[in-house]
Formats: sequence, C-alpha cells, structure tokens
Amino acid sequence: MVLLLHGWPETSYTWRHQIPALAAAGWRVVAPDVRGYGGTDAPADVGAYRLTELVADAAGIVEALGEKQAVVVGHDWGASIAWECARQRSDVFRAVAALSVPLTPRPKGPPTAILGKRFEGSFFYMLYFQQPGVAEAELERDVRRSLRLIYYAASGDAQTPGLGFAFKAPSAGLLEGMIDPPTLPAWLTERDLDVLAESFRRSGFRGPINRYRAMDLDWAENEATSAAKVTVPALFVAGDRDMTVMLASNAIERMKESVPDLRRVVMIPDAGHWIGEERPAEVNEALLAFLRAL
Repeated sequence: MVLLLHGWPETSYTWRHQIPALAAAGWRVVAPDVRGYGGTDAPADVGAYRLTELVADAAGIVEALGEKQAVVVGHDWGASIAWECARQRSDVFRAVAALSVPLTPRPKGPPTAILGKRFEGSFFYMLYFQQPGVAEAELERDVRRSLRLIYYAASGDAQTPGLGFAFKAPSAGLLEGMIDPPTLPAWLTERDLDVLAESFRRSGFRGPINRYRAMDLDWAENEATSAAKVTVPALFVAGDRDMTVMLASNAIERMKESVPDLRRVVMIPDAGHWIGEERPAEVNEALLAFLRAL
C-alpha cells in the first residue's frame, strides 16, 4: 500500500496524476481527504488537528483497509504528517517520501513566537492564519478566485514565487498583492479548479487552517519525540522555485542529519510548490524508482 497525504489548500484530487501511475505499477494506492478537508470530518477544536491526531488518522486508515504496513507519501502539510508517521509509527510506515517540505528540527520556542520575531512588522501568512475567522472570511468570499491566486502565486509559473505570502503590510490579507493570471498555468485546467473550488465551498477553510493554529500545540507536545531520527528509507522531492524550500535556508542539508536513510534528494528545475501537479512525470519517476528499490 502507498498512502498519499495532500497539503493546503488542496484535497485528495491533488494526486490525480500519481494515483494511476502508482496503481499501474502494481501498488495499492489510497488517497484520503485529510482531516478537515473535502468529505472528511472537520472538528471545530484546534487540538483535533495536532500532528499526533493526524498520524493516528493515517495509521487508522492502513489498519481499516486490512494492511499491516504502507509507504507514506506527503506533500506540503501532508509531508509534515508523513515525516511524523515515519518517526512515530515506523511499525506501520516502512518508508516515507516527502514532497516540498523537508524535515526540520524542533524550534527553540513556539513556532508562532519564532515567526513573530522573524517577520516583526511584516505580514506572514502563518501568523495571519492564527486569527480565528479572519482568513476564512477572506478566502470564502470567492473560493474559486482565492484558489486561483494561491495556486498561481506558489507555482513555478509565477515571476516571483510566493508573492503575497510574506513581506507586505502587516494589516494586509493573504490575497493582497497576489497576481490574478489572465490564463491558468498549463498544469491546472478549468475543470481542475472547478473540482477543487467545489470541495472548499462545501467544507470551508476552517478545518484546513486549524492545522496552522495547532503548530504551537505540536511544539509543546513533541518535546520528548522531536529529537528521534526518521530511520526508515526516505525520499525528498521539491522544485527549485518552491518558496518553502527557499525560505528554509540549509534545510535540506540539515535534514540529512535527522534522516540517516535519506536515499535520494530530487530537485526539479523551474518547478514551484505544487510539484506533483506541475511536473507529474518527474515526480512519478522519482516515486516509482524509490518504491521499486525498497
């Protein structure tokens, strides 16, 4: 089994290019909507979105489908969940592939405090998300437009990847300063956007954004486990125009200390954050090579 965990703001539809390729190679592929998204339950309590809860969800899916083990693959927040799946439940998750988000050491203080100092006097989206209801109101005003702007802003097609996510007036909203492209990038069709927008119209953004609001809870909870290494075989794939990688200085080199069996790092030129959609052929090739070698 291969378990695919999506990130923000997407759904299991994110994996539309990977599912058929992995299945054709003989793998049993499972791609759920992560807690809070799409057709999955969306508890109101922020504590329900702690990484320990999301790891339990992932392990529960494997068990519920009659398997003892799986390979976990995650993108964005799904990558963070996947890393923790491999660290906390190596009995269930025998290997891990992370897209876009490297494993980083536990910060010295609560994440919001660290980010508050780093972006003092400036906007940063993770801090903006801490205000209950504010981001939800902005993004739900026109869901399709919100997703269109966010997907383009973090893609490799954008002239300045990540524009709008940081470094603007602290009173700004997320979408302020983001470019509304005259046409969608080649990797995102009108139908793709329709499917994703309809899902977020139904679910809203509260559950997905609650993951960001649970970051400090994770920090307080994982002090005892955060120093543990990820010992299972691992793969990391990212685009070299991904804002996540660009913001995390030296993160990939530092990750190697915590992931001793990191078998391969694949950096895809001119690709942005939505790597599995922007460059599906290269991502599928990397995943299949990793899986075959296990």
